[in-house]
Amino acid sequence: MKPAKFIPPLLLCFIAFGFTTIDKKDHWEQLFNGKNLTGWDTYIGPDLDNSGKPITGEPLGLNNDPRHVFTIVKDGGENVIRISGENWGGISTKKEYENYHLQLQFKWGALSWGQKKNKKKDSGLLYHSVGKYGADYGAWMRSQEFQIEEGNCGDFWGVAGGFADIPVVKKSDTDYVYDPQGTLTTFKEGTKQGRHCIKGTDAENPSGQWNTVDLYCHGDTSIHVINGKVMMILYHNKQMDNGQELPLTKGKIQIQSEGAELFYRQIKIQAINRLPAEFIK
Repeated sequence: MKPAKFIPPLLLCFIAFGFTTIDKKDHWEQLFNGKNLTGWDTYIGPDLDNSGKPITGEPLGLNNDPRHVFTIVKDGGENVIRISGENWGGISTKKEYENYHLQLQFKWGALSWGQKKNKKKDSGLLYHSVGKYGADYGAWMRSQEFQIEEGNCGDFWGVAGGFADIPVVKKSDTDYVYDPQGTLTTFKEGTKQGRHCIKGTDAENPSGQWNTVDLYCHGDTSIHVINGKVMMILYHNKQMDNGQELPLTKGKIQIQSEGAELFYRQIKIQAINRLPAEFIK
């Protein structure tokens, strides 16, 4: 017999009263203005050798991008953000956000670098980002990761102390796969199951085609969606901060550079007052 599906009481109320949309009207804020990186900061970690070890240990730091890792280029007549992947780091919003629906599109380029060369191309959408830059691998703030990696888009990684509860089915000692009817399990660094959870299904388009990412965050719950399909739902988003467990429900948004060339466009966000019940099956 399968364990009962985990649905928080608040979501049960939404379903019971038939809430199937967030709002009748969209109220999007464009996070990418289509011209430049106004509203974003860049951060680049230390130079790495081909095995991923720091060469000097000194980060290039905040808003210092001599190799033009983050640029605006034309694609099909449209301005898009190009991330070369040459250095590990990211762009991050200057503002913090909570209770929102974030949507963006990405597609892979051709280049890969260092320890990622000729491997799966990798990036990531890091949300609820707080604390100091470079807390994880010298490149990223504490956060929850919506994985963007070839074949693994939608996975979860806890970054520099971020963790969450996710219903899963255990496939092996190291592999736990999201299943809405699975056992609610904490994914946290230092635990037996670790800080990584595998998405429940696959919805990526072939490399070189645009993919749509939707991230819904409300309260301490978040939903990862790729091309309209739910990859997983995270409950009780939290963080470890100086040995204390604290809520992790708001923060900046980071987009990673992690050894692969890719492009982003149409990055936008809107406030929500509930989660979309159509994704809570």
